[in-house]
Amino acid sequence: MLINGMKLDSISAYDRGLAYGDGHFTTMAVRDGRVLQWPAHLARLQQANNRLGLVEPDWDLLAQEVEEMAANQPQCVAKVILTRGEGGRGYDGSGCQHTTRIISLAPFPTHYGKWQQEGIEMVVCRQRIGDAPMLAGLKTLNRLEQVLLKSELVSRGVVEGIVLNSRGFLTEGVSANLFWRRGKTVFTPDLARGGVDGIMRRQVMAMLKQMSIELRVVEAPLESLWQAEEVWLTNTLMGVVPVNGIEDIDYPAAVLSRRLQERLVIEV
Repeated sequence: MLINGMKLDSISAYDRGLAYGDGHFTTMAVRDGRVLQWPAHLARLQQANNRLGLVEPDWDLLAQEVEEMAANQPQCVAKVILTRGEGGRGYDGSGCQHTTRIISLAPFPTHYGKWQQEGIEMVVCRQRIGDAPMLAGLKTLNRLEQVLLKSELVSRGVVEGIVLNSRGFLTEGVSANLFWRRGKTVFTPDLARGGVDGIMRRQVMAMLKQMSIELRVVEAPLESLWQAEEVWLTNTLMGVVPVNGIEDIDYPAAVLSRRLQERLVIEV
């Protein structure tokens, strides 16, 4: 782990990332010593930094540190966290002069390979997430809703769940973005009011366009999944994972999701 370029594993108790979740992050796959899709992850960090109004770090230095951390790693997970740093008074962070940058490595989740090959079963989460239009699309440090949702999955003995917002519309999985297909049309939730606009989500959307497959970004109720022929999840680490079933509904034909998996392997 590097914190502001130093090999440390702790930060100040005054850091606003700890006090208020005042920051953002991105999680990246590392393979054969390089970070996959680094330009897209850097763009995500820069966009979030701008929207949250954090002092800009030295982006070239950050890229160098990430590259050095990933070097010689056959496969792992890299994570970059940026916080507003120390300073300010209460919620007012205007006195912060230096953004805290944290880079860490972790083992790659080996179960994702099995998920890709065999698909997964899902449930509909009982808990719902609220609208947060000011933060919509961003991967901020405010993940308490996801922590509670994950606790629900653990208590129910399942690996993933469909998450609705407080208005009853489909939003995402607990840790992944959501797609479904009906006929020749693919759908994915509109994230204008909440949810994370994932790197893999964007990549899959671009691939669908290249494949001349119609994609609709929609506000849709849960019942839309009962009418679907195919459902899948995406995130940077898991890639594309077919959903075999959601509670009592089965999806036996993972046709398009398998095609997307094949294209991802080629592009990587």
